[in-house]
Amino acid sequence: MRVAMIGTGYVGLVSGACFADFGHQVTCIDKDASKIDALNAGSIPIYEPGLQELVAKNVAEQRLSFTTDPQDAIRQADAVFIAVGTPTRRGDGHADLSYVYAAAEEIAGLIEGFTVVVTKSTVPVGTGDEVEAIIARTNPDAQFAVVSNPEFLREGAAINDFKRPDRVVVGTEDDRAVSVMRELYRPLYLNETPIIVTRRRTSELIKYAANAFLAVKITFINEIADLCEKVGANVQEVSRGIGLDNRIGSKFLHAGPGYGGSCFPKDTLALSKIGHDAGATLKIVDSVIEVNAERKKKMADKVIAAMGGSVKGKTIALLGLAFKPNTDDMREAPAIDIVAKLKEAGANLRAYDPASMHEASKIMPDLMFCDGPYHAIENADAVVIITEWDQFRALDLDRVKSLVKAPKVIDLRNIYKPDYMSERGFDYVSVGRAY
Repeated sequence: MRVAMIGTGYVGLVSGACFADFGHQVTCIDKDASKIDALNAGSIPIYEPGLQELVAKNVAEQRLSFTTDPQDAIRQADAVFIAVGTPTRRGDGHADLSYVYAAAEEIAGLIEGFTVVVTKSTVPVGTGDEVEAIIARTNPDAQFAVVSNPEFLREGAAINDFKRPDRVVVGTEDDRAVSVMRELYRPLYLNETPIIVTRRRTSELIKYAANAFLAVKITFINEIADLCEKVGANVQEVSRGIGLDNRIGSKFLHAGPGYGGSCFPKDTLALSKIGHDAGATLKIVDSVIEVNAERKKKMADKVIAAMGGSVKGKTIALLGLAFKPNTDDMREAPAIDIVAKLKEAGANLRAYDPASMHEASKIMPDLMFCDGPYHAIENADAVVIITEWDQFRALDLDRVKSLVKAPKVIDLRNIYKPDYMSERGFDYVSVGRAY
């Protein structure tokens, strides 16, 4: 099938490359000429394991191409995907749909024959109705169907998530569109992937409800971690004890500095606004947003407390800046709030992250970035682990001890065991573990 993918950001690029790998003919479209030039030169603008190789393979096999000119690709397409950004709108917290609606207008003037227009972007309930109205108004003769097909990609594991998903959600009541979507995802039938066909508004809400529920789990276990510290319990054992219950599950029950990234912060906020506007206030979601924002700042307080109540003039090594490992995404990363509060308290900060330092430098230009973990650790009064990259799980602790001024490690991801660190001579502080 012929696919046009509007937007070469995270979702568009991963989805386009994976559809091409399924055997479809995919053209990725973006107005940013420099980005398209870079992609045509083989440069990938995001850090995602395996994506560089996947793109190169499908470009070489002539199934994947990149352009700034949408005309031919959209005219020839069986399906046109809208995969543009929907950031939080300044002022009111709603999702900014201007890019989605602009894409709909552009599509309307170019489609020929029956075309399925698919919103892959995360959009509020009712957005598909407006996209449909825009296309019908702009081109009254257009033959088309608008489908909601939300993405459930985890940064750092996006290719596997696309090719081996838990489910595919398709929101439409048009039988012709259902046939097109089933053909697009036909390779997944081999894995017996459930394809949920529902109404468009329900599909739009599924995405927000899924992200909000995961954010609730993260925030819940973070609050339990605080309680564990007060009563002498171990949050990791609590997590295991409740996670083995199949009704609860073990995923997203790892205590830490709070959630960040491109999805959970903006999607929980957007869902909250949708609920308020619809007269169905989502009090749990509202609380999660508030608690998570406080959580990030509390982690800086935890570092300050571990340093005896003051970090003024102290050198602190920060290991990890991205909101999670295997990505360079700094959007809403806990490190941003942690760095701001530690700097305000007078600390000297040295940082290292395997992938995100270029992005971090745009947000925190005065932060000292180092060449590696041991460079960051050198002469530090304390080491703070913010992101659980694999390489931080296997540090040469003897080397660490020889480089630091004081053997103090504040582990905000619980990647080491307290007894082990104590035996190695470290003053070790973690999250939610009283033993």
